[in-house]
Amino acid sequence: MKSLICTTLLVETSPQGLPLGAACIASGIKSDERTRSKFSVELIDFSLEDADIVQARKSAGEDGIARLLAENLVSKKPDFVCFSVYVWNRVILEKACLELKKILPECICIAGGPEVTANPLSFESFDFMIAGQGERAMVELLDRIQKNEPQITQNDTNETEAGRAFGVQGVYRTEKQHPAGHYEIIRACPLPPDLTASPYLDGTLDVSKYGGALWELARGCPFKCSYCYESKGEKKIAYFPMERLEKEIELFAKKKIAQVFVLDPTYNASKERAIKMLKIIEKKAPGMFFYFEARAEFIDRELARAFSRIPCCLQIGLQSANPDVLKNVHRTLDKKKFIKNIGFLNEEGVTFGFDLIYGLPGDNFRGFCKSIDFALSLYPNNLELFCLSVLPGTDLHDSANGFGLEWEQNPPYHVLRTPQFCEKDLERAEKLSLATNLFYTKGRAVAWFNSVLYVLKEKPSEFLKRFTDYIENSGIKSNPSTGSIRNWTADKNSVQIEELQLSFVKKRFSEKHLDRFFSAAEDLIKMHAALGRCTFDGTESTFNTHYHPDDVMSEYGTDIEFFTENCGKQKCRVRVFTGQNGADWRVI
Repeated sequence: MKSLICTTLLVETSPQGLPLGAACIASGIKSDERTRSKFSVELIDFSLEDADIVQARKSAGEDGIARLLAENLVSKKPDFVCFSVYVWNRVILEKACLELKKILPECICIAGGPEVTANPLSFESFDFMIAGQGERAMVELLDRIQKNEPQITQNDTNETEAGRAFGVQGVYRTEKQHPAGHYEIIRACPLPPDLTASPYLDGTLDVSKYGGALWELARGCPFKCSYCYESKGEKKIAYFPMERLEKEIELFAKKKIAQVFVLDPTYNASKERAIKMLKIIEKKAPGMFFYFEARAEFIDRELARAFSRIPCCLQIGLQSANPDVLKNVHRTLDKKKFIKNIGFLNEEGVTFGFDLIYGLPGDNFRGFCKSIDFALSLYPNNLELFCLSVLPGTDLHDSANGFGLEWEQNPPYHVLRTPQFCEKDLERAEKLSLATNLFYTKGRAVAWFNSVLYVLKEKPSEFLKRFTDYIENSGIKSNPSTGSIRNWTADKNSVQIEELQLSFVKKRFSEKHLDRFFSAAEDLIKMHAALGRCTFDGTESTFNTHYHPDDVMSEYGTDIEFFTENCGKQKCRVRVFTGQNGADWRVI
């Protein structure tokens, strides 16, 4: 029996970072009758958070991590190693493979994953690369290698033969040179979801190790967002069988995990199926928290109400508030419908967040700021802001030159400049994104943010640009060792963020001669910060307020001007604690 390892390098050990791709390959090999009795399969994942990897990075950078990974793999004396390659681990895994080959030259190394699918012939370290979904191709490749069948090599003069090593669709070899110019990538023939093995049910993945699960409900996406890997993927949605999903959710409940990240590009593409799945979750996993990706245009009141019955958060890809910019990346936006449907979520009390991208073709810094204003006006719980990555293997990568984009040629492939977005503006956008993440998202400001801005008569982007300048001037300059706004904002805890929010809001109120309203704003910020810490971190706290907390948390508390003019002050010592129904408060 041959020894085979499926491996990858994670950003972190978490439900989001869980090695699902590598695990699916491992499960496929273990379940197929052609390979299960011939291979001893082991899943080994590494994380950039592991203590030994952190030390290796400090001492020798990426080379140190690669050597450490290779040493760990070599100690198992594998005959085959299958690498799951992503943007964040490509360079390290390529180096790890080379180090492994120095010691075990006969070991056959196979790579798959999004980076491989994008451009399989850009790799030189691995023996074979599999483009696309790999469960079927991996088994066929291993079976043919074991049988020593004659290899069907790639034909230098006939590019249609590329991607058929050993006669297996989607398999490439490193021995052939990259074809000159553009070449058509042949993807592996996908295995229908009802024939794939579950890495959860067969024990390949233990969700307890990761504190939660990454739960795959479907594959494929009907949309063609040009910056996404799915732009060249399967257009038809292939759903996993309900019977399997029910067994998996029962396993999650049995393991008592706290959270599940649903891996489905458009969870609510089928309203009927989405509601059916929510009912199953409500019945079989009450109390477990779920994260979904959703399309706003498919949300209605019935679906919003169904989401409200389970603990969950929806992440919605807005990307830009400019329909003309979105057209350039094959997306659409009907603002009136978007606002209406997000209103259903707010009315039903569903937690949601938005994604925005800066550097999109046709966009500029001013347009990005307008997108921030639009997004924050709808009260998202979080706002995730990203620099555009021109990913190989996407439609955008093929059309980028036509838009005049310039981008990094190595991971993470960030855009460097566009005709509308110069380098300086991209840098401004990055700083604004980091400041927004700190003040709004990490600062859990959704409950009071727009109330404060209403008093100041400022747009969100203007307020946050001033906050960016504020932390640069008072933070980094007072402590130059932090080096950059990214480093300075990275290590701030919730208490420090609250102090920063209060000091900046106080400064803005003072600059606009609105000091008389600050006491009410301060109490509102303090109360929500304390409740947030108690809810999410389990931290209880005691603090002073200018008004009675019951008044602050009443329906009038968010109208700061009205509240100040009509509510009498009452100094209180407030304790926020965990009660029978969650976070609560009392005057002590």
